[in-house]
Amino acid sequence: MKKIAVIDYGMGNLRSVQKGFEKVGVDAFITDKPEDILSADGVVLPGVGAFKDCMDNLEADKLIEPIKEVVAKGTPFLGICLGLQLLFTESEEFGIHKGLDILPGRIRRFPADMLEGDRNLKVPHMGWNRISIKKECPLLSDTADGDYFYFVHSYYVDTPDKDIILTTTDYGINFTSAVCRDNVYGVQFHPEKSQDIGLKIFKRFGEMI
Repeated sequence: MKKIAVIDYGMGNLRSVQKGFEKVGVDAFITDKPEDILSADGVVLPGVGAFKDCMDNLEADKLIEPIKEVVAKGTPFLGICLGLQLLFTESEEFGIHKGLDILPGRIRRFPADMLEGDRNLKVPHMGWNRISIKKECPLLSDTADGDYFYFVHSYYVDTPDKDIILTTTDYGINFTSAVCRDNVYGVQFHPEKSQDIGLKIFKRFGEMI
């Protein structure tokens, strides 16, 4: 059976991601070993916490080059929440910090003065929100335009490459909530917290490996 490596760098809700794959019949294992990542049939980069801390942990564990290598050789790769943000060039969270630079763009904080009607919107963006699908992608084959997913984040992707934008979501601003380019996929929402609709994302990713 083909296997998905869930990268452990000390910053993710790893077990819930692993359990999500298991629920849809996909074999996923948690690892912090470069050789496991390089030999996996698919790779998932989850993450919660601060951008710089996550990049520091990836570097300390010698995981940056294996990640770039599996992406370059075409292994299906999925970033979740902060794992999506790490795929980009840099982040402005607590200063400017370099990311993996696999995809072009900067991670920016939501504006402090966002409104919905006459109501101030809180940061972080937390709770259920809908996606608007911008292009076809196998990751969303079982997902409909307007489906709701669960979000928890204070920062969002700002990319100059509009061709990689898979979905957008409205929260004060219209932001990129999922991306897709070749074998690289990323979602700002949490599939593992999004009930049955989130499990469909894991099932489709498993079918791609």
